[in-house]
Amino acid sequence: MHKELRVAAYAVCVRDGSVLLARWIAGDGSKRWTLPGGGMDHGEDPYDTVIREADEETGYTVEPVALLGVDSLRRRYPRRLGAVADFHGVRIVYEARITGGALRHETSGSTDLAAWHPLDAVAALDRVSLVDVGLTLWRDRPVAGHVS
Repeated sequence: MHKELRVAAYAVCVRDGSVLLARWIAGDGSKRWTLPGGGMDHGEDPYDTVIREADEETGYTVEPVALLGVDSLRRRYPRRLGAVADFHGVRIVYEARITGGALRHETSGSTDLAAWHPLDAVAALDRVSLVDVGLTLWRDRPVAGHVS
């Protein structure tokens, strides 16, 4: 079995009762909302990753203001030639504030839209689990930085 580890950093940006989300395009073409962010480049600090990724996906310049926590997920999925991948994602979640830029959509990337969504409307969105994890970390501020 092929083992894959992906470390990524994400931003929870809440302003005026709304959260900033990016619409992720999965490999099968389906689209779901996620937190702005993504994979770290080799040698990159996660703090710098979240700033870069938020800019790429939303057009905004962000400043991470608090480390909310770390989430981990593991899943298996099929690979070419009948192989199976054992995927482990480590997701570092920051609270961030907008310091500049303007809302725009990513082109030629893993997302196609960026938008503000009212917090009370998030539950009705087609979204990845990371959105709920990030908002729980933001709301509850668990001391250990982990959602049960």
